[in-house]
Amino acid sequence: MVHAAPAGFVPGPADELTMRTLPTFFATLELLLRAGVTTVAEAAFQDRVWRPRLAPLLGLAEVRVVHCVVDADVALARKVRRGKDNPLRRAHADPAVDDVAAHALAHNAFDRVRLDAPSIEVDTTAGYDPGLAEIVAFVGGPGLQDRRPQ
Repeated sequence: MVHAAPAGFVPGPADELTMRTLPTFFATLELLLRAGVTTVAEAAFQDRVWRPRLAPLLGLAEVRVVHCVVDADVALARKVRRGKDNPLRRAHADPAVDDVAAHALAHNAFDRVRLDAPSIEVDTTAGYDPGLAEIVAFVGGPGLQDRRPQ
C-alpha cells in the first residue's frame, strides 16, 4: 500500500494511507484466521488500534502477544537508519531526526496492547532478551508442538 501512496504524501495521524491500511490489515488477518492459517500479525499499533479490532478475533486463534521494547534513544537510531536504508519509511510519521525530545516523549507514551491473552515482553536492545528459543516456546503454546509435522 505504501508503493501506491501518491507523490507528496505526508504521513500523520489518521492520514489517507493509514485509514485505508487499518481495515485491510485486520480484514486480511481475519481471513487468514478463519481459514485456519497460523499467522503472525506484526505492527507497532497502540492499544486503541489493536484491542477493538483484535478482540473479536480472539475466538479464532490461540493469540499470543509478543511486545518488543527498547530504550527511546536506540529506537530513534534504528528509525534513522531504516529511513536512510528504505525509502518506504516515508509512510511513517516518525518525529524529525533532530527532535530527540519529541521522539522520547512519544516513545515513552506508547500504550501497548492489553488483551486477555498470554503475553511476553522482549527487550531487543542487543538481540533478544529473553532469547529466541524462549520466545518460540512461548508463541508455540501448549499443544502446538504436537500439531507440527514430524
